[in-house]
Amino acid sequence: MLYLSTRGHADRKRFCDILLEGLAPDGGLYLPEHYPQIDAARLGELRSIYQEQGYAALAFEILSLYIDDIPAEDLRALCARTYTQQVFGTAEITPLRPLEDGLWLEALSNGPTLAFKDMAMQLLGNLFEYELGRRGEELNILGATSGDTGSAAEYAMRGKKGVRVFMTSPRGRMSPFQQAQMFSLQDANIHNIAIEGVFDDCQDIVKAVSNDHAFKAKYKIGTVNSINWARLLAQVVYYFAGYLQATQSNDQKVSFTVPSGNFGNICAGHVARQMGLPIARLVVATNENDVLDEFFRTGAYVVRGSEHTYETSSPSMDISKASNFERFVFDLLGRDGQATRELFAEGVARQGRFDLGGNPLFQEAAARYGFVSGKSTHADRLATIRDTFERFGTMIDTHTADGVKVAREQLQAGVPMIVLETALPIKFAATIEEALGRLPDRPAKFEGIEDLPKRVTDLPADAEQVKAYIARHCD
Repeated sequence: MLYLSTRGHADRKRFCDILLEGLAPDGGLYLPEHYPQIDAARLGELRSIYQEQGYAALAFEILSLYIDDIPAEDLRALCARTYTQQVFGTAEITPLRPLEDGLWLEALSNGPTLAFKDMAMQLLGNLFEYELGRRGEELNILGATSGDTGSAAEYAMRGKKGVRVFMTSPRGRMSPFQQAQMFSLQDANIHNIAIEGVFDDCQDIVKAVSNDHAFKAKYKIGTVNSINWARLLAQVVYYFAGYLQATQSNDQKVSFTVPSGNFGNICAGHVARQMGLPIARLVVATNENDVLDEFFRTGAYVVRGSEHTYETSSPSMDISKASNFERFVFDLLGRDGQATRELFAEGVARQGRFDLGGNPLFQEAAARYGFVSGKSTHADRLATIRDTFERFGTMIDTHTADGVKVAREQLQAGVPMIVLETALPIKFAATIEEALGRLPDRPAKFEGIEDLPKRVTDLPADAEQVKAYIARHCD
């Protein structure tokens, strides 16, 4: 399997090269040259493997379709080492539980940092260590987080040989629990950088550093954000796991609702659907930062500045520039790299927007790709958390509440709707208390985490200062 850039760069690369590289040289994102196809017969085989051997075996079957430069026995061992009951708390890894008639929750937040990002990041940590050891190299990971990516990456990479992590986050914009998870880590290979700005500023810094090819080569810069194809690929697996738990036959349609800010989680669903997984709808659930909802309703993608990127009670979605969205648009435009480059490298970069509303390809998009969308506000969030707890005894976090609210608007008769859970409620305790009048339960290992000593450096939203910081800690 070879990989190409969404912006048309001529080179084709193999998986382990793009694993360590992140962005393509032309600033595009990597995608496979084609999506391997899984028909009903093969889906039946995957069902048997999943039921008899579990999640790790299913992960190997999906990943091996895209990874041919790691020996099969090594890849199988990496999956087995990653997806264990010890790490994820349950033998099922991503158990599906019914919430109400026709609507299910897929639990993705049982990992070390209590968020769905662990599902991919734990694998990514093992892949990095494996490939760097094989090459005898080191890697400096530069990332951006609006909350959960940072802690998931740091917990996955702490102590890993040959890896340093430099994680940027918007200063003061994460929940106290999220900040404490990251800033309390004292490992020498973990560096937290609080940026004066919003998540989009952090993300812009990561891209600016990645596009400085001399700096990137000298300091061996890699990424763990979902711009890294390996991370998105790992997320494809739990769409198959959710489907196999919700259905009995291999042609039954299901839908997925995904709380979305950066478009990575739901882009993995797009990949699964393109592979042939029988997905009826992919429902994008946004919060007040509803750039993606606006696009899927109108065809206009309008990036908002920092002053119009709102601070909300589902802060991991406080994003107005969705990195992974470029992957979907590339497919939407018939994989036209030149057209994609014009939209993102010119339209978004210079004007902050583009409009495909009049494009016939966009007008056919819902039917071809299954995307629909909706929006949830703070009031909706509180009402959904309260209703879900009072009626079903189930406590959900603020982002999952956005998903449940929008999912209920998109239910179709006879089509199971699976909402992807994104985090446990303790990560957003203040809003849970506002909704329910009580605090959520806290796992014992996180008692008192907010009171631990913090290790974090404040910097302005300036890529050059971030580069200088990295250089000081690598030379």
